[in-house]
Amino acid sequence: MKARHTALAGTACWLALSLSLSGCSNSNTADLQRFVEEVRNRQPSKIEPLPEFKPYETFLYQAGDLRNPFDPGQGGQAEQAVAGATSNSGIHPDANRPREPLEEFPLDTLRMVGTLSQKGQSWGLVLANDGTIHRVQPGNYVGQNHGKIKEITEFEIDVLEIVPDGLGGWMERPASLALSE
Repeated sequence: MKARHTALAGTACWLALSLSLSGCSNSNTADLQRFVEEVRNRQPSKIEPLPEFKPYETFLYQAGDLRNPFDPGQGGQAEQAVAGATSNSGIHPDANRPREPLEEFPLDTLRMVGTLSQKGQSWGLVLANDGTIHRVQPGNYVGQNHGKIKEITEFEIDVLEIVPDGLGGWMERPASLALSE
């Protein structure tokens, strides 16, 4: 009986193998052959020519004989008039006065946090970036540009800074510290 199962199993394997191979030998590839012929018979598409590159034109930069844009130098009459008017305006910071604590901080790092009034006198309260609140009044100096407090209102502190004008002189520039919430 064992030999019969072995013979039957062997026959079944040969039958399955022959059926699978006969499926591969059946060549129903006519549509594939037709497609390949169609592709071969197509006209080749035209390839666009490469664009023409313009030759690089060299440029020789010769600025040695021109005025340095960062040097005020000896400009025209208009520049000399501006430089003369600004440099001789008489505005300059007082180098001999004692420095105040709020002059250590840039003006944009200071914040007005309120006002204080006592016995008819008013002060502005300014918060420095080190966390200290300072009491100021008109005449005090704030910021690193020689800023002198001109007026204190309920909502802002008006400051007049003295800054370099870029031509060797000084000019006044208004600024303010607004009440921050």
